Amino acid sequence: MDAIRLLTTQSMTVSEFRCDAGPGDEPFAECRLGHSIAYVRSGSFGCHCRAGFFELVAGSLLVGAPGDEYTCTHEHVSGDVCLSFFFSEDLVDALGGRRELWQVGATPPLPELMVLGELAQAAADGNSDLGLDEVGQIFAGRFVDVVSGKPRKRPAPTARDRRRAVEGALWIDENSPAEIDLEQAARQADLSPFHFLRLFSNVLGVTPHQYLVRSRLRHAARLLADDDIAITDIAYDVGFGDLSNFVRTFHRAAGVSPTKFRQASKGKRKILQEHLTLN
Repeated sequence: MDAIRLLTTQSMTVSEFRCDAGPGDEPFAECRLGHSIAYVRSGSFGCHCRAGFFELVAGSLLVGAPGDEYTCTHEHVSGDVCLSFFFSEDLVDALGGRRELWQVGATPPLPELMVLGELAQAAADGNSDLGLDEVGQIFAGRFVDVVSGKPRKRPAPTARDRRRAVEGALWIDENSPAEIDLEQAARQADLSPFHFLRLFSNVLGVTPHQYLVRSRLRHAARLLADDDIAITDIAYDVGFGDLSNFVRTFHRAAGVSPTKFRQASKGKRKILQEHLTLN
């Protein structure tokens, strides 16, 4: 079993697990240390646990609660890949729902959960402007909703909520060149990451990480009008960790590369018309 740690915060840990076990390998018992959801990306395996025996395929979820013993088998095919989320007790409490929900053992490939599993993988691969920590919380919340059959109601934001969200956005924009995450932004608002994510998204219509990425893009667009600043320098100055990530993210947002956007800013009307759909 190969494991790659993708994210570690106080609220959750996210790892990718690649297993190459096959029908000839002897299964062994394991014990869960916390609440977890493993999204099966590919392959197949069986799982014996307190809730029974499950055959899992791509799109299924393997769900765990603290102290649960389980044994995975590979009777049919060799190998599987899972994107696994491990949640803190505080986050599980914030999600609400009965603790028994986390003892279901597994879920079949449900569309409302599969799409979030693939969104999480896109975030892990750097192909989404959502943060992996944000998708993890959304994923866990959706799991609770689906398994309980009782979607959580979102209260209307109060004046205090709106102020906290706006102040959070201002702080994110001011600090956008720095490496900041959901937990740092939540501390500025004196809220848990779960409640800050929900409040921010409810009031402003975007997640904190989406706003962070878009702040960086906005600052980059302004700087691209200056021929004296190298595009590589702009990428790092506004907060992107590497040039390729900046170019990919900017192209996804603008429809053109940073170089062509710079040319458009200098009045090359053909680029404006063909790529930016401006009159």
